[in-house]
Amino acid sequence: MSDTKKVVVLGANSFSGQDFVDLLLDHEEFSVIGMSRSPERSAAFLRYRRRRDLARFRYVQADLNRDLPAIVEELDREQPQYLVNFAAQSEVAPSWEHPEHWFQTNTVALAQLVKHLSKRSYLQRFVQISSPEVYGNCTGAVREGTPANPSTPYAASKAAADMLLSVFYKQYGFPLLTVRATNVYGAGQQLFKIIPRTVIYLKSGRTIELHGGGRAVKSFIHIRDVSRGELDVMRRGRIGELYHLSPPRGVAVCDVVRMVCEQMGKSFTQATRVVGERPGQDAAYLVDSTRAQNEFGWEPTVDIQQGLCEVIAWVNEYWNALSAQPLEYRHTA
Repeated sequence: MSDTKKVVVLGANSFSGQDFVDLLLDHEEFSVIGMSRSPERSAAFLRYRRRRDLARFRYVQADLNRDLPAIVEELDREQPQYLVNFAAQSEVAPSWEHPEHWFQTNTVALAQLVKHLSKRSYLQRFVQISSPEVYGNCTGAVREGTPANPSTPYAASKAAADMLLSVFYKQYGFPLLTVRATNVYGAGQQLFKIIPRTVIYLKSGRTIELHGGGRAVKSFIHIRDVSRGELDVMRRGRIGELYHLSPPRGVAVCDVVRMVCEQMGKSFTQATRVVGERPGQDAAYLVDSTRAQNEFGWEPTVDIQQGLCEVIAWVNEYWNALSAQPLEYRHTA
């Protein structure tokens, strides 16, 4: 066990964070500490909780905004080689209501953490989970050198965080690696997201609202494909570089909902209705993943039809637990 490497995953209770924890635990070389501000969730939402052996994992409830002294004390005590940061306020539409909350978590608290870590020598790699939302509405395939052009407070807060981290890398050699993955989905995702919400609405006979008719094109990618790419970046990425993780093409939201309807034997026309578009909704962004493909041999492996089938099976398996949960986003500062 002396060769075991320690990884701290901030935001381990999040959809993306929990899947990354689960992938790490597939590899005996890693011991993992997961940190999130909320109590650890159930196995319905945390894939790693379905494992028989969690001897190499420990969960710490800590809020980046309120518990920073405790977090940095924990980090200094454990001295992890790797830290992967999923912790963020990450919803687009609600960010218009409380933009200060998004900047506090995504930028200000992060600045305080990185200031501390930049003075420590134990950290070998810091992986920042960013978002292609920072590019705004783009045409063509977006490469890593494309300038940020955010169109929502959420995107602006993430762009500011990325710029801040870049400054620490340039000035102090902070061991920064950045990942921007497109629209992740899969079993365990937040229930207000379009794919699990569609499955739940179809099972319960509710009408699915398609904002703007569902014409927005999303680059849906299965969460495990993204986690594999993030692990590649953590292990082998070049310090200071940004990596995109995306499928080769996008799919309109309405077409994804139609696929779910077909798999569940429901009428798309009867199950949906068109409502107004959300403010600041980007029509499309198609992200180029050539860098990750060339450097790591990474590519998506989970077909969207297969991934949708997995989500449907998950909802069916955990229906009693999921049907008791709220289906709308609930904001906490």
